[in-house]
Amino acid sequence: MTAKHLVWDWNGTLLDDLHLVVSSTNEAFATVGGRAVEADEHRRAFRRPVAEFYAEMLGRAVDAEEFGRLDRIFHDAYRLGLTDIALAADALAAIKTWPGTQSLLSMWFHDELVPAVETYGLAGVFARIDGLRTEVGGDLKAGHLARHLAGLGVTGAEVVLIGDSLDDAAAADSVGAASVLYTGGFTDPVRLRESGRPVADSLVDAVKMAMSL
Repeated sequence: MTAKHLVWDWNGTLLDDLHLVVSSTNEAFATVGGRAVEADEHRRAFRRPVAEFYAEMLGRAVDAEEFGRLDRIFHDAYRLGLTDIALAADALAAIKTWPGTQSLLSMWFHDELVPAVETYGLAGVFARIDGLRTEVGGDLKAGHLARHLAGLGVTGAEVVLIGDSLDDAAAADSVGAASVLYTGGFTDPVRLRESGRPVADSLVDAVKMAMSL
């Protein structure tokens, strides 16, 4: 194993929240007359910046002001449903499998992420937890990951990132880190496999792949 540090994605990876994300997205779309999106369609089309995904699903341009409004509606709906969301079935086993240090990097708001992680019994597990420190989400993860690694004092060459999206892979590439993509989250497995990155159908397998990189 060449990597000594593992960075976990949260939403769609450790947290099994795909259906809540889809329902919250549809609540936001309904406020502007948009059609409902099914989970499979969401997985085929979702990407960052999220405004581009919204524009495709709504069939028209979405400017920054409208995206900010839709993003707030999405997050309000998401918060209401979050109490019923569990970790991925093998999340705890996967975390215990990794022999090195671990951290958590999420595109969820930092002030809400930290207490949420603790409610799932993960207090003290991660060397660092970082969420968004902005009022509106939806951007790319690359810069967020660079700041996260700087805060940890580790280089990309020492890191593997496990996430569920092509944006996770692009973020890892941008800092010279490796990545393993998980099929249980927000992205259609076909899209993940077409990327040429290592792909795992379980989090435990994802960690085992990360250990071999």
